[in-house]
Amino acid sequence: MAHVPQIKIPATYMRGGTSKGVFFRLQDLPAGAQLPGAARDALLLRVIGSPDPYGKQIDGMGGATSSTSKTVILSKSSQPGHDVDYLFGQVSIDKAFVDWSGNCGNLSAAVGPFAISNGLVDASRIPADGVAIVRIWQANIAKTIIAHVPITKGAVQETGDFELDGVTFPAAEVQLEFMDPAAEEEGAGGAMFPTGNLVDDLEVPGVGTLKATMINAGIPTIFLNAEAIGYTGTELQDAINNDTRALEMFETIRAHGAVRMGLIKHIDEAAKRQHTPKVAFVAPPAAYVASSGKPVGAGDVDLLVRALSMGKLHHAMMGTAAVAIGTAAAIPGTLVNLAAGGGARNAVRFGHPSGTLRVGAEAVQANGEWSVSKAIMSRSARVLMEGWVRVPGDAF
Repeated sequence: MAHVPQIKIPATYMRGGTSKGVFFRLQDLPAGAQLPGAARDALLLRVIGSPDPYGKQIDGMGGATSSTSKTVILSKSSQPGHDVDYLFGQVSIDKAFVDWSGNCGNLSAAVGPFAISNGLVDASRIPADGVAIVRIWQANIAKTIIAHVPITKGAVQETGDFELDGVTFPAAEVQLEFMDPAAEEEGAGGAMFPTGNLVDDLEVPGVGTLKATMINAGIPTIFLNAEAIGYTGTELQDAINNDTRALEMFETIRAHGAVRMGLIKHIDEAAKRQHTPKVAFVAPPAAYVASSGKPVGAGDVDLLVRALSMGKLHHAMMGTAAVAIGTAAAIPGTLVNLAAGGGARNAVRFGHPSGTLRVGAEAVQANGEWSVSKAIMSRSARVLMEGWVRVPGDAF
């Protein structure tokens, strides 16, 4: 029996924030994968090594976690006033699908550097030394992200002394501005609070009725009080990811919250939408030891947040969820704001399993509706490997 040879596709393996993924220029993809659809999804699944019943992604580039099972497709922007179009695909580890329903805030930090290094940003916009402003169109959610990318001698500067909890080594700082971050989700009408309430009573069969702040900002997120579900907010990954009953509870909460947010019509649809919404729980400040062994004092943070991604507790914090945290914290009366002590604020530093992170947001209320002009946070990014990925020629 004859077998087709492998093909090779130009690609770059990058870390962005506390995630990493495989980056492609749209023009470098095989013709059949340059358009959305089954061929593109099949190609990306094979690149990452999914679906993998062993849950390891050994036969692909994925790292078998939600933070490392990611793909990015970039092209020169088709949108006026933007430099690059950014499309993010969250690849399921054990199932044969790619979730295109949301953004990755962490990998957003790598988009500007990749775009500059790969000729997607006009040379006139790149200084010899200083900071390049890259205007990113986030195609998944139709939003603008502004990346401030350090440049040295006309090239992206990747090394530096900026430290990011959840990332082992320091690097150059990339500041991100998520403009008008209220997510325009289908069924949610583009409203920041799709139910119209800052806090809802969310009925979850088998769990109870929980106070919940459900917000579309950065990424649709369901915030709960840690105490209401038996947690303190100081938990690390093993406390939840090794508890099958806890994971089932969180998935049930996520499914029912997705219905209330108008993201799906029936809870059964949640299984086909793993990337969104996220579920997170909050608590007032408390001391704990981060996963690195670094102590975090109660005085070091405004609140504690733990968030789940793709069914597991995240090792740090998703960038898009950080936008949701910053936005919700800026609006008096949300569970996030109350956990931080209440009142008006334009920035918070929160504790997560790997340490702390600061995120800022400016909220205004007009005619009873809240809006946020932008959320700001700093990440870092660097190229890990570049060249080609290889897949069997009949894989897509």
